Amino acid sequence: MLSNARKYIPPCQSRFRHQPIKEIANAEYKTVLSSVEQCLKNNKMSITDQRATQSFTDLERIIHDLYCKRLPHKLYRRARPYQELTSDYCPLADILHATTSILDYFVKKNVITTAKRDKLLPNLEKRELPYLYPLPKIHKLGIPIRPIVSALYAPVNLISKFLYKLLSPIYLQVAYETTVINNIDLVRKLQNYTADGHLTSTTKFITADVENLYTMIPREGGIDALLRFLEKYSKHGKIGPFSIDMIMKMARLILDTNYFAYINKYYKQTRGGAMGSAFTQVYANIYMLEWEQNLIEHQASKNEIYGRYIDDIFMTTSESYDVITAVLQQAQKQDVNIKINPIISNSVNFLDITITNTNGQLTTSIYHKPTADPYYLPYKSDHPHSIHRNIPYTALVRAARLCSNLHDFHRERLRIHVSLLLNSYRPHFISNHFQRFFQVHKADVLYKYFDESTYSQLHRQLLYQTSKREREEQAMKNDPVLFPPVLQQRPWNQRLIWWKKHYQSPGSEANRIQLRFIPRTNRSLQNYLIRKKPSKHKTAPLHQHQTTILLHTTQMETSPPQKNVANK
Repeated sequence: MLSNARKYIPPCQSRFRHQPIKEIANAEYKTVLSSVEQCLKNNKMSITDQRATQSFTDLERIIHDLYCKRLPHKLYRRARPYQELTSDYCPLADILHATTSILDYFVKKNVITTAKRDKLLPNLEKRELPYLYPLPKIHKLGIPIRPIVSALYAPVNLISKFLYKLLSPIYLQVAYETTVINNIDLVRKLQNYTADGHLTSTTKFITADVENLYTMIPREGGIDALLRFLEKYSKHGKIGPFSIDMIMKMARLILDTNYFAYINKYYKQTRGGAMGSAFTQVYANIYMLEWEQNLIEHQASKNEIYGRYIDDIFMTTSESYDVITAVLQQAQKQDVNIKINPIISNSVNFLDITITNTNGQLTTSIYHKPTADPYYLPYKSDHPHSIHRNIPYTALVRAARLCSNLHDFHRERLRIHVSLLLNSYRPHFISNHFQRFFQVHKADVLYKYFDESTYSQLHRQLLYQTSKREREEQAMKNDPVLFPPVLQQRPWNQRLIWWKKHYQSPGSEANRIQLRFIPRTNRSLQNYLIRKKPSKHKTAPLHQHQTTILLHTTQMETSPPQKNVANK
């Protein structure tokens, strides 16, 4: 119900309104309440019963807390990596200068071209200091908060993405066996584990979450781990044309400029990387790779599974509870910065699947978080009709891949059916495309009857069907160390060529078509609860004459003189 809150809050509206905060909160509550009540009425639900009244009370409290409360003190205690700057000086200009200097150095060394340098430079008209905002995780009970640093227009943002694309293919090549790519990848690993006879009636599953992965990495420890990784897996001290020293310069630039604004103050992150920076993910993965080696070796010696998806660890074990607990405790002693909270059981939830061992029989099914909304793209949206047609089909494909038995598959099919009805899909439309799924995969009998043998074949066929991403990875035959994909020319893009031909050419008839922008997702309470962005004078306070000089210089270098054109 609460997912129908408004999508967007105008930045800093409390700054240019003269109303008290409580009045603003009351106005926002009334706006959201009207939307929620209309949603309930449309779905023939009461807006006066006890459940609705309690929900409205909770909604009012959440909105008032959003406006009137600061971040919890508990979160500040967890935020040891964040150091408040004592001065009111914004470091944006210094970061911009450091970014330009390192790119000029690469051009001078003939490592990148001038055109590539220009692509890695920030947009001077939009450049700003990153800012922190707390992202409420409404899919979890208690609505905990994840601190996100928005660095979309930060000077080092493009370098961060570039370094991520440079290093991540190498990391995935090195840690392929122990990296969980997605749900399907884990189910495949479990199926192979079972087929090899390693699953017994005593086998247990272990899940563990690494606490604060992105912010727990010590500065020097992380840099040293990255250096050892580069020295071990580079060729002749290089990755593509970049020497180890050049890569370390980029990494230090990103980590040393981890500044952000929050509530009219400036902070610097002294540990780990920003949650919102692309480089942080591969940086954390490389740091974890060293720590997990002993666990990987222990699991391999016992023919057990070890896998990690970013900060989520999954393991299998047939050892006693005391033995495996001692192994995990020993792993935690290796590095005081890494803390995990393991769960050992015959049935666990990992990512979006439930994994169960029932007397040596493995079952997997789709796991739905208790607070998850039954949401699909609404049928009334303005998206192309082909997208709506594919939603029931792809939902059943996902269910057949992840559900190992027919009973769980049919239960998931019913859930999909109800969810689609709630999103305004017609019953006849849903039935037709469900039938299309079974006809395409030659499993029509499953639409009406319980045939375990037929479903087992369907499940295995879809589970091991290669995805588009896997086909692209298999087609990439070049060594990512010698020929980094980020430096390779992109394949021919038919849609881009079509767009340039029909929309960018001056005489195109398509130029008269009026474009209509539509939201990609439904309005979300999560979007509504995000704290507002700091004012522009805190995130982009470069002196006006500095900005003018930089823009004027860029225009002189890249643009020919133009005649004045009157504004329409």
